[in-house]
Amino acid sequence: MDLTALVYAVICLGALGLGFGFALGVVAKKFGIEVDPKVAEIQDNLPGANCGACGFPGCSGYAEAVATGKAPVTGCTPGGDPVAAIISKIMGVAAEGTRKMMAVVRCQGDHERAVDAYTYYGVPRCSVAAGLDSGHKACTYGCLGFGDCVEACPFDALFMSAAGLPVVVEEKCTACGACVRACPRDIIALIPADESVYLGCVNRGRGKAVKDACRVGCIGCSICAKEKGNPRGGIEMDDALPVLDFDHPGHDFSDALRACPQSSFVRRLPAAVEVQKAS
Repeated sequence: MDLTALVYAVICLGALGLGFGFALGVVAKKFGIEVDPKVAEIQDNLPGANCGACGFPGCSGYAEAVATGKAPVTGCTPGGDPVAAIISKIMGVAAEGTRKMMAVVRCQGDHERAVDAYTYYGVPRCSVAAGLDSGHKACTYGCLGFGDCVEACPFDALFMSAAGLPVVVEEKCTACGACVRACPRDIIALIPADESVYLGCVNRGRGKAVKDACRVGCIGCSICAKEKGNPRGGIEMDDALPVLDFDHPGHDFSDALRACPQSSFVRRLPAAVEVQKAS
């Protein structure tokens, strides 16, 4: 082998490498996109759940949106006020405290209380069952019981009970909203964590038709929306379904819970509510 030719080839390759390297450096400098260091700093302080509760594609998307002024510093629900305080300090703005939220299951139609219209043998997913003749439950608004919400939760804050309804593990719930989005019946909702009473039904039917499908379903009687049943106000009827206003001054839905002839209202465990009020 000619040693001179070998040395020449190595020198040529080296020169080409240097040339390409220099060219790439020039191109990167000229056309490169400057990254705001705040983006990385914000992302480093996020929980990293990538749950999408903020409305952006993952934690990186939210960090970029905050840094560019397209999202509020309080947009990370899993991080809550502590993360909001850190982000506000990074951005040099004041962060207003947010009311902590909690996921609740607005259906009490378990195996004992609700009636099935037929026996379902299909794919055990709520999203599939809901599309087959409105599902196998006689109540076409009720929980189908296959746990799409449980599977969707990134924090293991839900499980299916033996009675066939999802149960929220409140100490793990971050109100990310993944379960809300996964439910094809819109049964799961986020309510303020310091509220003790909510309506455990989303059925928009009335009277006997509801009773025949579920013995604790809301029959649209509107007692809870009247002064006699709920003297402190905060409940309005949307057709046959009561709507609770958790921001109504002086409200206390315990009266509505006691007045409801169907036991359609749910009281959360007092200990859990007290923990949220103290936090």
